[in-house]
Amino acid sequence: MIGAKQPEASIGMEELFRQDSYLRSCEAVVTMSGPEGIALDRTVFYPTGGGQPGDIGRLTLGDGNSIDIIDTRKGAAPGDILHIPAEASALPEIGDRITAAIDWERRHRLMRMHTCLHLLCSLVKGDVTGGQISDGKGRLDFNLPPETTLDKVTLTDALNAVIAGGHDVVPRWITDDELAARPELVRTMSVKPPSGQGKVRLLDIAGIDLQPCGGTHVRNTSEIGPVEIVKIESKGKMNKRVNIAFK
Repeated sequence: MIGAKQPEASIGMEELFRQDSYLRSCEAVVTMSGPEGIALDRTVFYPTGGGQPGDIGRLTLGDGNSIDIIDTRKGAAPGDILHIPAEASALPEIGDRITAAIDWERRHRLMRMHTCLHLLCSLVKGDVTGGQISDGKGRLDFNLPPETTLDKVTLTDALNAVIAGGHDVVPRWITDDELAARPELVRTMSVKPPSGQGKVRLLDIAGIDLQPCGGTHVRNTSEIGPVEIVKIESKGKMNKRVNIAFK
């Protein structure tokens, strides 16, 4: 198939990963198909955003043939999600029914690291200027006074203690007005949470951290497992980068 095939009207996508981060697969219908991406009416695939990489996995057609998905990205229109097929894949037709399945082991590692970075954010008292989640590692950049010192061993011990505390991790929603009334909830300086849709998703780690986040997370901090602060770097006069990895 050459070129993209578009439906006549945009079809809203049901983002199942926001309802349950532990869903590994779903049945779906193809709403757009092209080498630049495949859209579905519902998906468990998380698109790149908020420092978290997009999911990879596989789409399986009714005839048993499958398409490897090498990335998931947001489309041009709000709410659009594109499943990026491997090069030279035989693409599905619009209306085809498929099974969408993520690479669960990779996703789960990303979930563990994403939640871990929220815990790190609770321990370092500075605004976040950037961050990245990778498979097995991650980092956060903090805006801190030049005289601030961070010790790798002390921070590693504190972080592992919070992880082992077994704190529940629960997503919940507040209105745009509620968020505007509580600006202290927004820790990121470079990226602001989306507003204008009436509500904003928060991640609540009981008694530890509460801030806007649309990513996928584990249900309890004990699921993260032991980690290590592997490097702390100065990135500019008031910017410190904390690098973390699973042990």
